[in-house]
Amino acid sequence: MSLKVSIATITLNSEKTLTHTIESVKRQTYDNVEYLVVDGGSTDDTMKIVQANSSCVDRWVSESDDGIYDAMNKGIQMASGDVIGLLNSDDQYNSDEVITQVAEAFHCDPHLDMVYGDLVYVDQEDPTRVVRYWKTKPYYERFFHDGLVPPHPTLFVRRRVYERHLYKKEFKYAADYEFMLRTVHREQMKTRYLPQVMVRMRLGGQTNRSWRDVLNGNLEVMNAWRLNQMKPPFGFFMKRPVRKVAQFFAARGEK
Repeated sequence: MSLKVSIATITLNSEKTLTHTIESVKRQTYDNVEYLVVDGGSTDDTMKIVQANSSCVDRWVSESDDGIYDAMNKGIQMASGDVIGLLNSDDQYNSDEVITQVAEAFHCDPHLDMVYGDLVYVDQEDPTRVVRYWKTKPYYERFFHDGLVPPHPTLFVRRRVYERHLYKKEFKYAADYEFMLRTVHREQMKTRYLPQVMVRMRLGGQTNRSWRDVLNGNLEVMNAWRLNQMKPPFGFFMKRPVRKVAQFFAARGEK
C-alpha cells in the first residue's frame, strides 16, 4: 500500500492566486494524496474557489485563527496522511512529479523524517518569470551556523514528527525557522535533500514586506536560537543576507 501524503494549503483572501495552487496539486501524478484547505475567514471569493474545486479538496475549514502558524498547526492536525506537506496559497509545485518523488524517498527509507529541496521565487504577476533561486544543500553539522535553512515550502514531514513538534504560534515571522532549527538541528532528525526545484513561490512573503518585517523576522530567528538553548555563531546575521543576494544572481541561470 502506498504512503498517504496530505497537503494543507493556508489561505486568507487568496482569490487571485489560489486557483494556480489548487491546479498544481490537482496535476500531481501521485495517486494517494489528501488535500486540505485551512482558511482564516476570507471575505473575498477564496471559499467559492475552494468549493468549486471540491472534487480535489477533501476537507476545508474557514474560521478566524491566531496567524499563519496557528493555521498550519490546524492543517497538520486535520491531516490523516503518513507524510504532510504545507503549500501556501500563492505557491505551486514546480512539476507534476513532486509528490511522487517525495513519497518514493520516504518509502525507500522508513527512518527518514523529512524531505526538502530547492525553491524559486517568481514574479507576483508572472509566475513563469524566476526572480530568485533558493538552491540549498544536504544537511550537515554546521548547516544552520552557516546561515542555511531548508526552504520551508518544500518541506515534507513524517506524521510522527508533527505528533511531537508543532509550530510555536507566538512567533509571527519565523516559527518555520524555529521548527526546523529545533527538529533538524537540535533533535538531529533524519533528512534527505532532493536537488531539484520543488516549489515556485511568489515573491512578497510575510517576512519580506518591509524593512520592519525583515528586522522582526531576524529578531525572531535570534530568539529561536536562544529558545533552543543555542547561540548563533559570530557573523551569523551577515551570512544570511549575503546568501540571499547570491540567490538573485543564481536566478539568471534558472530556466
